[in-house]
Amino acid sequence: MKVINTVLLSYGMSGKVFHAPFLSVHPGFRLMGSWERTKKNIEADYPSTRSYASLESVLEDPEVELVVVNTPINSHFEYAQQALLAGKHIIVEKAFTTTVAEAEKLKLLAEEQKRILSVFQNRRWDSDFKTVQKVIREGLLGEIVEATICFDRFNAGLSQKVHKEIPGPGAGNVYDLGPHLIDQALVLFGMPDAVFADFMITRADSKVEDYFEILLYYKKHRVRLKSGYFVREPAPAYQVHGKKGSFLKSRADVQEASLLKGIKPNAEGYGIEPKSEQGILHTEKNGVIVRERITSLPGNYIGYFDDVYNAITKNQPVLVNADAGVDVMKIIEGAYQSHSKKKVVKL
Repeated sequence: MKVINTVLLSYGMSGKVFHAPFLSVHPGFRLMGSWERTKKNIEADYPSTRSYASLESVLEDPEVELVVVNTPINSHFEYAQQALLAGKHIIVEKAFTTTVAEAEKLKLLAEEQKRILSVFQNRRWDSDFKTVQKVIREGLLGEIVEATICFDRFNAGLSQKVHKEIPGPGAGNVYDLGPHLIDQALVLFGMPDAVFADFMITRADSKVEDYFEILLYYKKHRVRLKSGYFVREPAPAYQVHGKKGSFLKSRADVQEASLLKGIKPNAEGYGIEPKSEQGILHTEKNGVIVRERITSLPGNYIGYFDDVYNAITKNQPVLVNADAGVDVMKIIEGAYQSHSKKKVVKL
C-alpha cells in the first residue's frame, strides 16, 4: 500500500484535533511533522515526527508529498500557492481563501501543476449531516420546500485565536462557521440562484460580525443558514420540510468532543451519537402518517482522508475539490454584498 508523506503547516487546535489523529491512524498516510513557529509540540505527541523550522524547510523536503494548509485564513492563498509551485498536493482548511479570485487562481494552478487540491470540509462526515442527507436522498420528505441549518452556541467571550477577532480578510463568523453551513447546503441542494444576508456584532467587545443569517434562493425552495453566539437553548440544527413531511435533527456529532479528549478515530464506538439525539421524522409512508425517531449514522472524518488518498493514489476525482471551494467563496462574497447593499444578490 502506498503511503503518502504528509506535513501540517500548523499544530494548534486544527492540527492537533482535526488532522493529526486521522493522519496518524490511517494506513495510507505517514504524518511526518508540522511547521511550528514557537512551541514545538508535535514531537511530544507523535515521537516519530519532526518540527519543521520554516515553510521553506517543508517545501524543500523531497519526501513530503502532501501539505495541509491549516494556518489562519488570510494566509491560505499564499501558502497553498507556494506548496503547489513546489509540486506538493494540498489540503486547505476552510475557509478556502478570502476571495473568489484567490480560490479560482488556486484551482487553475492545481490543474496546471497536476496536483490534488482539496478543501477540508470535514463536517460532511458528521453523523447528524450524514443522517439528514440520507433522509432527503431516500425521498422521505418529498419535494423540499424549505430547510434551515444552524450552527449556534452560547459564548459571550472572544476567541483565544486573536486573528479571528481582528477585522480584516478572513475574520468573522461568516468565514469561521459559514463555510460549514454553506458547503452542507450545496451538497444537499446545489448552487442557489441568489442570496440575501444579514450580519450583526452581538458580543460586547467584538469587532467582527459574530451573528449571521444567509438566505439561499432556489427555484422551488429556500434554505436558511444561521449562526449566533447567544443561543442557550438551541433549536434543531437541521430543520427540513417537504411536501410529504418534516425532519428535525440536533447538531449532535460527538467527534470533536471525543478528539479533544484524546480518543482516536479508530477507537471502538467512535463517532456514534447517543440515542437521545436521534432525529424526528414526521411524514407519510404508503398513505399512513408516521412520526418516528431515525437512528443516526455514525460519523467519522476518516472518510475525508480516504477520499484524498484515493484521489492521489488511484487518480479518482476528489470529492471536496477546488470547485466546491470556489462555490462556497461565491456565496460568501455574495452574502457580504447583500449585507452591504441590503438587497438580494444574484449569483
